[in-house]
Amino acid sequence: MFYRESGDFKTTYTEDSQTFPIKFDRIRYYAVLAVAFGVIPFFINDYWANAVFVPFLIYAIAAIGLNILVGYCGQVSLGTGGFMAVGAYAVYKLMTSFPEVSIVIHVLLAGGITACVGLLFGLPSLRIKGFYLAVATLAAQFFLVWLFNKVPWFYNYSASGQISAPERDIFGIILTGPNTSASAKYLFCALMLLALAWLARNLTRGAMGRRWMAIRDMDIAAEIIGVNPLGAKLSAFAVSSFFIGVSGALFFAVYLGAAEVGESFGIQKSFLVLFMVIIGGLGSIFGSLAGAAFLVLLPVFLKNVLVGMLGWPTDLAAHLELMIVGALIIIFLIAEPHGIAQLWRHTKEKLRLWPFPH
Repeated sequence: MFYRESGDFKTTYTEDSQTFPIKFDRIRYYAVLAVAFGVIPFFINDYWANAVFVPFLIYAIAAIGLNILVGYCGQVSLGTGGFMAVGAYAVYKLMTSFPEVSIVIHVLLAGGITACVGLLFGLPSLRIKGFYLAVATLAAQFFLVWLFNKVPWFYNYSASGQISAPERDIFGIILTGPNTSASAKYLFCALMLLALAWLARNLTRGAMGRRWMAIRDMDIAAEIIGVNPLGAKLSAFAVSSFFIGVSGALFFAVYLGAAEVGESFGIQKSFLVLFMVIIGGLGSIFGSLAGAAFLVLLPVFLKNVLVGMLGWPTDLAAHLELMIVGALIIIFLIAEPHGIAQLWRHTKEKLRLWPFPH
C-alpha cells in the first residue's frame, strides 16, 4: 500500500523525465545516500572496508563501464582486466612522476589514458562484431598484461616487477599507502562511484546513449537514420575504458596498495566484471551495482557461514562459489537475460498494483 503513484503528479517535462519520477523512489535514493555518507563512515572498520565496501565500490565502477560498452552499445569485450591494468600502471607512473599533484587528478588522468588505449583497441569494432570482437578484446587483454610484464619502465625498473602505491593525501587525509584509514578509503571510493554513476546515468539517457542503443539494437538501421557508427562505437569504447581505468587506478592505489599485473589484472578479472554485468543486468546502471554487490558479498557470505560457522574446508567453499556463479549465469541467460535489475522492475510493478491481481 505504500508504493503508489496516486497524488504524485508532474507539472513540467523536467519533473516527468527525472531519474526517479516516483516520490517513494526519490526518498529511498536519498535515504541510501544518507546512510552511505552519514552513517557507514563512522562505523566501518578495516575488515568491512577491505572485504566488502571498498571492493564493491571499485567493481561497481568497472561494471558500469563495461555495461556501457556491452549493455548499452552491444559491443562485446573480454579485455576489462587489461584496461584496469592500464589505469593502475598509469596512476602509478603519475603518482611517482608528479608527487605534488592531487591523487584525484591522477586517478582521473589514469582514466583518460585508459580511454585513449580503449579507443585504439576499439578500432576493430568498426569492421567486426560478436565473437570476433570478443576475440580481439581478449587479445588486447593478453597483450596489455604482457606489455606491463616485459617493459621495466612501467614498474620503474623494480627488481620484483611489483608496483607499490606511495602515500598521498587530500587536505591532510591519507588516501593511499599503508597508513590509510578504513573510512578514508571508503569515502574516496564512494564519492568516485557517486560521481561516475551520475555521469553514466546522464550519458545513457542523453543523445549519446540513444546512439549507443541504436547501434546495439540494429546497427544497419541506425546508420540509415543518421547515426554515425564510427563515432558511436568509439565513444562507447572511450567512455567505457575511462570508467574501467578509474576503477583500475582505485583498485591498485586505494584497495591493494601493491600489485603485480599477472596476478591482479589477469583474465579472471575480465570474466569477473563480465559476470557482474550479466547477473546484474545488461543495459542498467542499477544492474551494474547489483551484480557487483552480489559477486562481492557471495564469497564473504560463504566464507563466514560455511567455513566459519559450519566448519567446511576453505577449498570446498571456493568451489561451491564457482558452481553457484556458473549456475546463476546459465539461469539468468535463459530465464531472465536482463538480470537482477529486471527482477527488481517486476517487483516494483507488483508493489504498485498490490493487493490487486497483476
